[in-house]
Amino acid sequence: MPFFTLGLSPALAAAMAQQFTTPTPVQSAALGPALGGKDVVVCAQTGSGKTAAYALAVLQRWQPPAPHVPRRAQSLVLVPTRELAVQVGAVINTLARAAGIAAKVSVVFGGVSINPQLMALRGGTDIVVATTGRLLDLVDRNAMPLQQVRCLVLDEADRLLDLGFAEELARIDALLPAHQSLLFSATYSAPVRRLAEARMQSPVEVSIDSDSQPAPAIRQRAILVDEPRRTQLVRHLLLQEEWPRVLVFVATKYAAEMVADKLRRAGLSAEPFHAQLSQGKRSQVLADFKASVVQVVVATDVAARGVDIAGLPVVVNYDLPRAAHDYVHRIGRTARAGESGMALSLVSADSAAHFALIEKRNGLSLPREVVPGFEPQEAAPRVSLDQAAGGIKGRRPSKKDKLRAAGPLPPVAG
Repeated sequence: MPFFTLGLSPALAAAMAQQFTTPTPVQSAALGPALGGKDVVVCAQTGSGKTAAYALAVLQRWQPPAPHVPRRAQSLVLVPTRELAVQVGAVINTLARAAGIAAKVSVVFGGVSINPQLMALRGGTDIVVATTGRLLDLVDRNAMPLQQVRCLVLDEADRLLDLGFAEELARIDALLPAHQSLLFSATYSAPVRRLAEARMQSPVEVSIDSDSQPAPAIRQRAILVDEPRRTQLVRHLLLQEEWPRVLVFVATKYAAEMVADKLRRAGLSAEPFHAQLSQGKRSQVLADFKASVVQVVVATDVAARGVDIAGLPVVVNYDLPRAAHDYVHRIGRTARAGESGMALSLVSADSAAHFALIEKRNGLSLPREVVPGFEPQEAAPRVSLDQAAGGIKGRRPSKKDKLRAAGPLPPVAG
């Protein structure tokens, strides 16, 4: 289906046709109701073209401001991370320029000084891409009026909920007039469904099964290794396989700093990447990584969503993700835009049952590999999936899991 059949303006359809042969399934399914003004909930996997889908909808409904009238935000896109804000802003700006649309796009996020953003907003804006906290800071300073917003987009809605932004979202909702809502998520969990039901009017649900999308060419591998030897194994594989760039995922800020330091001392160019770094440092690390100045970035899950690194060949799960769906987002950093890639998970004796659960939840069954010279010496404990099923977050049931297992509380008298 060509872009010209989706109800887009000729300029936008031509702009997309210059970059892509045909629309992706999510764009074909979502653009019709979105352009028709309906509320839409879209669930589709990472790399499926969701950003371009809502960028087209937002640009299609843009109206040039009247002469001598201050610009006011017409559309608002909320995202969970700074990196995703920058990426989304770039997509919207690129499409706008290609289509000859003179919309002013503002990208605002925390972690940097608010003063340059205040200065940039003095002349008003048309389309805002924002993290929730910084948006509310700007609203509190009377720098971001929202009374004319007619379209609200929630990108990575499941992640926004994971990070506990409910209070901030409620505050933003209270500031908005009646508007169209477009909710995009890689997973349509119960919390996302409740969010959609609470804020949307008879939304059109668009769910793109992985079977109906081109399968990302990701070769997934699971390598058994003793936990203390993981860093040595990563270095060995980097040298042996001659990978030009690798994104290594770890569980904590401390692990990111520690593993990056060990790799540097082993002669590799490595940098940590986590939420406690300044925005300037994070931007520099990503720029150096994209330019291949840095070979290895050791990141917490702050990088699992929204960071688009073209041509990234390998992702390594040094620490396994806590949740099964985060595995999908992590490995989705490679094999983007039709390219191939590899996702490698390091599985120790203590994490064997957890990885089995991740496989089960994602419909996987990966052979266990052993790298010569790194044969594990520790035996995996005998833990069945039923025993471990108290939580995909780990081998032992959490307090919440134990309360669920105990059943509902008795009713309170009176």
